Order: sequence, then C-alpha cells, then structure tokens
Amino acid sequence: MNPRLKSALLWGAVGAMAFLTLLQGYALVVEPLVSIGTGVVIAVCVGTAAGIGAYVLEHRLAARATARSDPKSSSDGKSKS
Repeated sequence: MNPRLKSALLWGAVGAMAFLTLLQGYALVVEPLVSIGTGVVIAVCVGTAAGIGAYVLEHRLAARATARSDPKSSSDGKSKS
C-alpha cells in the first residue's frame, strides 16, 4: 500500500474516532444530539473529509516545512519575524 494513502486512511480513522468521542462525551454530559445511526453516518463523513484533506494537503505541508527549514532559502540569515 502506498504510504501516502495509508497515512490518509489513518488520519480519516482518527477524524472519525475523534468525532465519535466528542459526540459520546456531549451525550454523557448534556443529552444526546443525534441517534447512534446518525452519529455513525456523520462520523463516516467526517472521516472521509479528514482522509481526503490529509491526502491532498500532506505533501504540500511537508514541502513547505522542508522549504522553511532549508538554510539555503534565506539570503541574509536574519529572521523575518
């Protein structure tokens, strides 16, 4: 399996689990917002969105982080912040 695809699938699973955890916590403290079936459907949508977002953005964020840490990218060596 492609490492990029595997990472995106894992981020999607994390997104879905995080949503279900927050939904369960809210139901324990206040009252259930939605039924279990509706919560699972929403969690699948959240997980899909997180997976797609991770797949699309991961290589761009990695390239940006590499460019920021590259010492050759700054001309005078002074911080811009």
